[in-house]
Amino acid sequence: MPLETCPPEPTTRHPHPPANLSVRFARWCADQGWPVLLLAPGRKTPAANCQECRSPRHERPTCGYLSQERWCHGFHAATQSAGLTTQWWGRPGLGVGVGCGPARLVVVDIDVRPVELPERNRLLPGIRIGERINLTGVRTGFHTLAVHAALRGAPSPADDASTLRVRTPTGGMHVWYRATDGRTWLCSTRSGSRRALAWPVDVQAHGGYIVAPGTTTRSGTYARVGIAVRPAPIPSWLSCELERTGHLQAPGAPASAPPRDNRSALPRSVSHTATGRGRGAAGRAVLAPPLAKVAACAVASEDANFTEKLNRAAYNLGGLAAGEHLAAAEAEAALRACALATRPGRSGRIASVIRSGVVSGNASPMRLGEAA
Repeated sequence: MPLETCPPEPTTRHPHPPANLSVRFARWCADQGWPVLLLAPGRKTPAANCQECRSPRHERPTCGYLSQERWCHGFHAATQSAGLTTQWWGRPGLGVGVGCGPARLVVVDIDVRPVELPERNRLLPGIRIGERINLTGVRTGFHTLAVHAALRGAPSPADDASTLRVRTPTGGMHVWYRATDGRTWLCSTRSGSRRALAWPVDVQAHGGYIVAPGTTTRSGTYARVGIAVRPAPIPSWLSCELERTGHLQAPGAPASAPPRDNRSALPRSVSHTATGRGRGAAGRAVLAPPLAKVAACAVASEDANFTEKLNRAAYNLGGLAAGEHLAAAEAEAALRACALATRPGRSGRIASVIRSGVVSGNASPMRLGEAA
């Protein structure tokens, strides 16, 4: 596509770009075949709507907003409609996100934020890095991705001038590619997933979204790098590595739910659960670890023992409630919200597992410290 057909990059880092510029970026993305979603002013998270939509108990299957052409549920409301993009981005400050799955996009998210270097076997999952190799200077995803590519005799995606690359406000980079073989690629993040390409490098694909170039947040602007304005097909070496590291969805299997952008271990409702007088904080503290294991499945593959972890959390909930350390109804609602956020579309199965676990736990009242 000619460079002049791409909207101009913003010349300011102000977090509230004019509405007409946001509309132009949203329309340009939609014209590429990429469904777009609203991002909150100055942020990279989906824009909220009504109070009901902010509730963790508000489920997509029963939400009327999507059928009314109103946004809700993040990337599930992504659209290519020219009319809706003009309507939705009609006020200043709103950013643009792209739903990766329906757009057939696979975006390599390279991070540079200062974090502690992990163990050697976590730098490049499945690739052994011997003790004799000096890791001095390895500090960012640019470093590990460059090593990964070099081991495969290929240039780093960060240096791939043939595809759309976007510099993030923190100094990282999003490298955009197209899936062209009909296969479905899955997301991964560094927050506990068994599925990982490199440290600290994330992958945004089916079940996730990416911030569009030109979007401005409080930290700065997502700015295009180089002259390429469209994603190139995934390089063969990279698709092989994505498959090796668990990013390929098995035929006929549903994809994992995308992690929420705040990557919080527990839903907000847990911290507000009503509990027995004087004993609520202790009960929540005991229940938190099994709940966190359920929430962590949002960024793990389908074989992450989700049902087992959910059953264990429900059993602990029932036992703690029988021991009068938790109010059962509120805690059960928090667990259900956590599980639905992790595996949307499985409400029936989730309700069955929770009910079975709670009933079993009720038969064995627990003392604080017994839950696991």
